[in-house]
Amino acid sequence: MNTIKIAGVPEHFNLPWHLAIESGDFEKENIDLQWTDVPEGTGKMCQMLRDGETDIAVILTEGIVKDIVDGNPSKIVQLYVESPLIWGIHVAANSNYKTVADLENTKVAISRLGSGSQLMAYVNANNQGWKTDNLHFEIVNTIDGAVEALTNGTADYFMWERFMTKPLVDKGIFGRIADCPTPWPCFVIAVREEFLKNNPVLISKILAIINQTTEDFKDIPSIDKTLASNYHQKIEDIQEWLSLTQWSQKPLTVEMLNKIQNQLFQLKIIEKKGTFEDIVKAV
Repeated sequence: MNTIKIAGVPEHFNLPWHLAIESGDFEKENIDLQWTDVPEGTGKMCQMLRDGETDIAVILTEGIVKDIVDGNPSKIVQLYVESPLIWGIHVAANSNYKTVADLENTKVAISRLGSGSQLMAYVNANNQGWKTDNLHFEIVNTIDGAVEALTNGTADYFMWERFMTKPLVDKGIFGRIADCPTPWPCFVIAVREEFLKNNPVLISKILAIINQTTEDFKDIPSIDKTLASNYHQKIEDIQEWLSLTQWSQKPLTVEMLNKIQNQLFQLKIIEKKGTFEDIVKAV
């Protein structure tokens, strides 16, 4: 049995992996795929790839592209979710900030440096015509940390996936004042270069299994009920999320990577662009 470590956020996007693991699809191919939930998100997973703590990460596109350009010895092997991620812009429920314009020059809570929550703060600032040099950050690690920071006023707003954060809005802990979708496909599958070089066939088998699972995912009977129950969501929210979410079984193309890097460069999130060969490896 080949033991392979994989990491991802504990969110509804990743239920296909858990279903494939539980149904023994990987085991049949002699693969013991060991999943680690990483509530801290992309910044933490970039570190795990660098440190060899995980072999594979299901990770936000902008975060891993930036980290590979910055020297992370990993490669993107495939797109995972091709639709945008819809980031909600959240404030404390009793906050005086009522519109996105009110948030200019205030402090944004982020999970970690280099995380999606930080990078999307730049995207939002750019959308609003704000000076991105004026962004101030408070590192909160997890969504629980963000609740604490917004409630006690050490940060003013927090950007996180809209549907996962909705229960906090429904409970009157957060108020959501706007949405900010990613201008690119949101999740990719990245693999440590050394592991990929030594195990291309195993990676290819893993991709074939997860692609089959995501292709059929929306047709699973009562999948909306399973998602709602597993992730503490209202069924109508999950149904809306499912209608907006498109998984992918395709590699990242040169054109798409160029588009993503051009946007990241324009936002000053990356200082230089990497070549396609630096960032992507088809298996």
